Amino acid sequence: MNYRILPPEGFLETRLMLPLSKSMSNRALVINALTDGAPRLTDVAKCDDTDAMLEALSTDDADVINIGAAGTTMRFLTAYYSTREGRTVVLDGSERMRHRPIGVLVDALRNLGAEIEYVGEEGYPPLRITGRRLHGGDLTLDASVSSQFISALLMIAPVTEKGLRLTLEGEIVSRPYILMTLKMMHDAGVDSEFYLNTITVEPQAYKPSLTPIEGDWSAAAAWYEIEALSSGVVTIDNLTDDSCQGDRKLADIYSHIGVDTEWQGEDGGTDLCANPDPDARVTMDFTENPDLAQYVIVTCAMLGLPFRFTGLSTLAIKETDRVTAVANELAKIGILLNVESRDAVSWEGQRCPFSELPRFSTYDDHRMAMCLAPIALYIPGIIIDDVEVVSKSYPEFWEQLKDAGFVLLDGDAPLPEPEEEEEV
Repeated sequence: MNYRILPPEGFLETRLMLPLSKSMSNRALVINALTDGAPRLTDVAKCDDTDAMLEALSTDDADVINIGAAGTTMRFLTAYYSTREGRTVVLDGSERMRHRPIGVLVDALRNLGAEIEYVGEEGYPPLRITGRRLHGGDLTLDASVSSQFISALLMIAPVTEKGLRLTLEGEIVSRPYILMTLKMMHDAGVDSEFYLNTITVEPQAYKPSLTPIEGDWSAAAAWYEIEALSSGVVTIDNLTDDSCQGDRKLADIYSHIGVDTEWQGEDGGTDLCANPDPDARVTMDFTENPDLAQYVIVTCAMLGLPFRFTGLSTLAIKETDRVTAVANELAKIGILLNVESRDAVSWEGQRCPFSELPRFSTYDDHRMAMCLAPIALYIPGIIIDDVEVVSKSYPEFWEQLKDAGFVLLDGDAPLPEPEEEEEV
């Protein structure tokens, strides 16, 4: 399905509830499954990724489990099933998932005693996993690997014989996600120590946790972008200032590019308000918050703010190579990004003319759809292909966009003719 998107008529003002945090939900589900006697969790995010996790964890006898395009689910379940004594499963996914590397995690788990075989290409899913009691022990990893690999190892550490002493070499990527994992483990009764670049988790038992799942700060990025491009008023009812989510930094980032965040106003919501004085040039490191980069790139480009962003290396192994994908799509509207390397992208205002309304590809990536849609505020009538990809993390996105006044037409429909003004 494709949408042609028209902006709201007049002043944009909307109020909404974000989906629950996908990152917190997937961690909570794994911790819950590792907790003896815990009631099954149900109050979690409603999206493809958590649906895949829920379905897998509720299936006790399946020989093959296909998690589709859910990358977090693939990584977390690889570690989880390694600890399930007496159970053998083949863990598979979509065609794109079969090209997302997982060798670093598999090697680490093998070092802890896991029995994992590659069914197809070495280093990639699908995986045949035979569960056993892992011995645990000391492990050293390159800190630039996906934080999901690290979180997967940490969550199973308490149920291994010796626990885990994990040393991370070099600059740690996405540290806030690691801290989120450790906090949620702590809330479930598991203590850990994070000193310098070493994390230690002793053998111990999880206890049932009552930690509520917060609204998803990553999903809020689309609304910060909309606010920056519209100068309207967006109110969000389930954001928390003291969130354990690393993408809480979104509020600080957007304070530099035209959006102020007013916490808990008179009506109890969080108001996003236009700030008419953005920085003249934006320089940021996204090492700790890579999932926000696409939205900020598009926002700065549409506002005409020169920028240089680093810390983007992990985006190459997401649902698509996200920096390249954004550069390709913005070129359709004459914005020419400079992809300096796998880690850095910049823009000094380079543009070229474009002659037709763009049809944006989404690359089977939910964040591509959500970061490109707000461009309709500047270029009415853009088309977004394969809009259903948002179901991966934010199924309500298009309905909430309509509630905010955007008009969504069939992507193959022509632009509506402008109404003629009556002569007076």
